[in-house]
Amino acid sequence: MHRVGSAGNNTNSNRPRKEKRLTYVLNDTADTKHCAGINCLAVLKSSASDGCDYLFTGSRDGTLKRWALGENAATCSATFESHVDWVNDTVIAGDSTLVSCSSDTTLKTWNCLSEGTCTRTFRQHSDYVTCLAAAEKNTNVVASGGLGGEVFVWDIEAAVTPVSKSSDVVEDDCSNSMNGSANLLPISSPRTISSSNSIRTHTTQCHGYVPIAVKGHKESVYALAMNGSGSLLVSGGTEKVVRVWDPRTGSKNMKLRGHADNIRALLLDSTGRYCLSGSSDSMIRLWDLGQQRCVHSYAVHTDSVWALASTPTFSHVYSGGRDLSLYLTDLTTRESLLLCTKEQPILQLALHDDSIWVATTDSSVCRWLAEGQTPQNVFQRGGSFLAGNLSFSRARVSLEGSTPAPVYKEPIFTIPGTPAIVQHEILNNRRHVLTKDAAGSVKLWEITRGVVIEDYGQVSFDKKKEQLFEMVSIPAWFTADTRLGCLSVHLDTPQCFTAEMYSVDLNITGKPEDDKVNLARETLKGLLVHWLAKRRQRHGTQASANGDVVSGKDMTARSSAHSRIEVDGNAENDSLVYPPFEFSTVSPPSIITEGSQGGPWRKKITEMDATEDEKDFPSWVLDCVLNNRLPPREKTKCSFYLHPCEGSAVQILTQGKLSAPRILRMHKVVNYVIEKLVLDKPIDSLNTDGTYAAGLGGQPQHSAGGEGSLRSGLKPWQKLRPSIEILCNNQVLSPEMSLATVRAYIWKRPEDLVLNYRMIQGK
Repeated sequence: MHRVGSAGNNTNSNRPRKEKRLTYVLNDTADTKHCAGINCLAVLKSSASDGCDYLFTGSRDGTLKRWALGENAATCSATFESHVDWVNDTVIAGDSTLVSCSSDTTLKTWNCLSEGTCTRTFRQHSDYVTCLAAAEKNTNVVASGGLGGEVFVWDIEAAVTPVSKSSDVVEDDCSNSMNGSANLLPISSPRTISSSNSIRTHTTQCHGYVPIAVKGHKESVYALAMNGSGSLLVSGGTEKVVRVWDPRTGSKNMKLRGHADNIRALLLDSTGRYCLSGSSDSMIRLWDLGQQRCVHSYAVHTDSVWALASTPTFSHVYSGGRDLSLYLTDLTTRESLLLCTKEQPILQLALHDDSIWVATTDSSVCRWLAEGQTPQNVFQRGGSFLAGNLSFSRARVSLEGSTPAPVYKEPIFTIPGTPAIVQHEILNNRRHVLTKDAAGSVKLWEITRGVVIEDYGQVSFDKKKEQLFEMVSIPAWFTADTRLGCLSVHLDTPQCFTAEMYSVDLNITGKPEDDKVNLARETLKGLLVHWLAKRRQRHGTQASANGDVVSGKDMTARSSAHSRIEVDGNAENDSLVYPPFEFSTVSPPSIITEGSQGGPWRKKITEMDATEDEKDFPSWVLDCVLNNRLPPREKTKCSFYLHPCEGSAVQILTQGKLSAPRILRMHKVVNYVIEKLVLDKPIDSLNTDGTYAAGLGGQPQHSAGGEGSLRSGLKPWQKLRPSIEILCNNQVLSPEMSLATVRAYIWKRPEDLVLNYRMIQGK
């Protein structure tokens, strides 16, 4: 199971509080395809004869999608986006409630037929939630299990229905799906499932709905199943045993031993007498719960069994797993058939009439013939084999090269996905990221705009990375990962505010060339431009001409009282989002973050409705985009010494250690040397205090165009400018190199940088 660091703060009061991060997830395709493996499937059949059936898919990209199914066709009719990590399982409860669980430790409920509305978020689990089970007849009952060893039984109707419709907390939760923690619901008298399958009430001291805790697991739970009435629950996981429970009370009925490895899939027949289990030991076992023993073992697979689906009569089982194969097995005769083989491990199965949907670690979903109503017809094709009862029997057959031929070569229909990104490299310019997807396609992303700027096709990733290398040093202001199958960019304060560039290097027109642009600040403005415009409209103020952000004058006035916070300069253009920071509205990125309440949330930047505030955003993000305040930053300047080359007759009038912004280019140092040259005639107003004059620090008095422009007070006899070059470690430096680049690639020492200058001979 994919594991990531906790999003919460460190609870140790002796350590400094860790600020919440902001992540944005990039996608270069339309929002109608998954971009990572499909972990779960659920089919919703229409009650009307001419109605449309729906398939729900949950993916490792953190989203669920609803597919309207036609004759060999499927249309994505909604995307359900709120989870911030893998979606691991999903079930349908009642007539129109979709329940999902995720590695973000939450359960979420959705309106199946909505445009993706999350109605509740429950944070009862302490670790990844891996599996769900629903009772077909008692449709309100859902069980959840996870890596923390916890199993909870939920009455979904009671859990999602507020006592008072006027509750502000409930309304916020429904509209934003951000404040959906179970303990934020109003005090109520939740219902539990009684022994007669009816609902009884009891009082509780807790706020909101409290599920029944099924206690007894000492290790992770990976599989759950429930009978039709919801009177029996089975669970399995890394303890290698099948546990049987009464979900109405949470009491333990029995424990069944037999598997030699993690139990990954479970099924119960509608009566609750028989149970099927699939394990990482490659075995499928049939248990008689009345006799409390295993009555059959089926050695069908050569590797872990991860998915099971049974026919309605529980006479046959479909199984898939790590060996890339889908098998159909007659539970009575032990006959097995290889239905098809895949290119990736099979994660989930869902029967749909006479076909079966197959989900894998690929981002696509395939529909195969299965004869689900009359599975015995498939065996008439021949090619079956008798399943052994020992795991090594199948492995030995495989080694002997007698693997059966699959019955079907091609699926009936495939819902395509986008190949997941499997490799990435942040380039030295800290604005571009090179990626490679599962299909081998290599692309170059500009992360300050969230777009692909070059698609190189199927080329060598390492060679392309070498070709794109630049000798430039910019602070690591963001991190990135691809755990969701797409590129996720993480911003953490204060590190994200350490990178600056001159406006001329970003090709920003209408802005002084020497203006420093903070990359994180401008990126945040670009990400939140739609939210800011809606916020201004919501608060009854007029937006700027391009509908963007708050005025720089207001920001500066509100910032003046905060002495420990740096106020970013040049506030007169704060209402602008510059072209290098404009994000696409066709494939907008999604934001993942959290504020002071409610836990992490995820939304597309174009779908935020301006109700989000400090409860939803980290305070440092709001400080930046609303108040123009940046946290104190370190290492924004570089200290160095400037000496003449050995034997050079050229001298400058300066002394001591100098300091300038890290991004200062060498042509500015050349200008400084020329201004400070000790010539035959006197020079007025030279600085000898060891700090830079105009052009190197503070507010420059001449433009970054550099070599042709000097300070306005230049003497007429100095207009015939000498030719100077700057060296480090006896290497002549390019005029476009920055101090940071010289220090990182030429100087390569911890001590203060030493630069040398000399007159270019013959010029």
